[in-house]
Amino acid sequence: METFPKKRIEIMVETPLMGRVIGILDDLDVSGYTVMPAIAGRGQDGSWHRDGQVGRVGSVVQIVCIVDGAREDDVLEPLFSLVSRQIGIVTVSDVNVVRSEHF
Repeated sequence: METFPKKRIEIMVETPLMGRVIGILDDLDVSGYTVMPAIAGRGQDGSWHRDGQVGRVGSVVQIVCIVDGAREDDVLEPLFSLVSRQIGIVTVSDVNVVRSEHF
């Protein structure tokens, strides 16, 4: 089966920032993304867990999208500009997809 190389971009941010990240992806006409809640983790500031948090502040989501490699920099620049001033990380990995026309 033929596959096509793409870039998977994952953005981890506190939930209140989610709307701004999605707004950037929408403004850039990213064809699709998925938002998933993060339940627990560990980072520079130690371990954390979603249980017991009141409200959205302090909770974390992961937003995943897949884009063509030619669009990678156009998508990463505004995301990094936003996340570099906030709590969050952005990662990029190489993936192969079966249906290239979706991305």
